[in-house]
Amino acid sequence: MALFEETTTNSTDLSSTQILDYQIRPPKAPQEKPGVLFLLHGYGSHEMDLFSFADYLPDQFMVISLRAPLSLGFGGYAWYSIYFNETDLSKWSDNDEALKAQAIILDNIEHHCEHLHLDKNNVHLLGLSQGAILSWAVGLSHPHKIKSVIALSGYVNKDITSLDAKAKNLLCFSSHGTQDPTLPVQWARDGVHYLTENGLTVTYKEYPAGHGIVPENFQDVLAWMKLNL
Repeated sequence: MALFEETTTNSTDLSSTQILDYQIRPPKAPQEKPGVLFLLHGYGSHEMDLFSFADYLPDQFMVISLRAPLSLGFGGYAWYSIYFNETDLSKWSDNDEALKAQAIILDNIEHHCEHLHLDKNNVHLLGLSQGAILSWAVGLSHPHKIKSVIALSGYVNKDITSLDAKAKNLLCFSSHGTQDPTLPVQWARDGVHYLTENGLTVTYKEYPAGHGIVPENFQDVLAWMKLNL
């Protein structure tokens, strides 16, 4: 299997489920049925963004970075539409599109697990920004399919999340910049508080940074993964 593999079936709408474009890093040690870490990028980015970290991620996993289904032009993609002029959080996201994006992500997880002979009981999500919001939504709503959620610079959108009782078994890491101008840190804090109130254990970190991943954040992610995964 090649180190970099890509499909070419990306769609510009959410009218139906589809196999998304992706990049893949096989496990560094051959395994009969490896676990898998799916990477979900942020709004306006693409699958190569988080994939730039692939070589540093745990050796035992297949790493698959998915490209979001909505094309924004100029090489940028989104999982769902965002209305940046809205100050009301409940109207900020197109939640109908976000729910469809969840279904697409779940279909892609199922597809890759089946076709690459991956361990369906060892599936992990690492998302940034909009990808983190969807990582929370997919993991919390479908904890029987997801083992851990690593949500960076995102928050729990309760409008697109059904908190399944089995979510208490999820392994969870969340982080946020205290100076984030895009997604206020309080949104992340509120989400973590909501989860802990409902019995989940979340490792939560903050950094004196803006929107994105600073080196200390990435080192903390790697340390958490080494300890928990």
